[in-house]
Amino acid sequence: MTLKIQHGLRAVFMCVGLIYAVGAQADQICGETGVWVQILGAGGPELDDTQAGTSYLIWSDNKARVLIDTGPGSSVAFDQAEAKFEDLYAIAYTHLHADHTADLPSYIKGSYFADREQPLVIFGPDSSNPAYPDTETFVDRLIGPSGAYSYLADFLTHKSSGGYRVRARNVPSIGKRRWARFGNEELKLSAIPVNHAEVPAIAWRVDIGETSVVFTGDFNNLKNVMPEFAKGADALVANHAIPENSRGNQRELHILPSQLGRIAAQAEARMVVLGHRMNRTRGRESQTREHIAKAYDGYVLFANDGECWGL
Repeated sequence: MTLKIQHGLRAVFMCVGLIYAVGAQADQICGETGVWVQILGAGGPELDDTQAGTSYLIWSDNKARVLIDTGPGSSVAFDQAEAKFEDLYAIAYTHLHADHTADLPSYIKGSYFADREQPLVIFGPDSSNPAYPDTETFVDRLIGPSGAYSYLADFLTHKSSGGYRVRARNVPSIGKRRWARFGNEELKLSAIPVNHAEVPAIAWRVDIGETSVVFTGDFNNLKNVMPEFAKGADALVANHAIPENSRGNQRELHILPSQLGRIAAQAEARMVVLGHRMNRTRGRESQTREHIAKAYDGYVLFANDGECWGL
């Protein structure tokens, strides 16, 4: 398999079927053709990891099409990537924790100065947990008439001052049924509920032609739905929040590297991209690769802000 890696990456070492990128980050401009995954934010909720909050951008033939999560700092990275907000088909949330959603108002406010005319759909989990709002409620609490940024409320109406309408839609976060109710001639979005302790959460799959990318979000694999959902994925983009020796509450929220390796092998994914990297996992890349490699012999990439990987 050949990875189309932009010239900004200085060194790539291949060892035991794994790739580890070192040195300068990949160029922030993705290729002009094909499907690319850009890392807008590779960090987690920490304030001292030098990375933006979790966020990924799917490019198709040099157009930004789907934004997965909008962690803190991702709107700046979106600008640096030279992406156009009017090209987006959708924003899709894995769950609604602050480190995955905080920049949403910045995108909406900033889009006032874009040339968007088509409605923008914001997808995210529904909720039966009173402690966590569903996505439609979440968006309304942010930019609705009584929201924190109520001056942006007209974006939710046909009379939007931004020239387009924002439409929030709930996606099931309970059960094992696959949701697939959004698509067009270019791409298809599908989702499936995953377990992130008590937090409503879903994983996303983006299919563009014969290319597919799966974003696990934060999950602990309790229901073991990921191998089938990610079957044949060109890239399995997973959150790497905990090391292999984690115990207790950490394992109720997140997946271990060894579990991820088994999932990637069962799904026959072409590569694994590890984002949402935290201080407790940084510096342990060798151990993480070893645990993943016990079951999976494909490529493993450790994400950093700005990198763009061709599929």
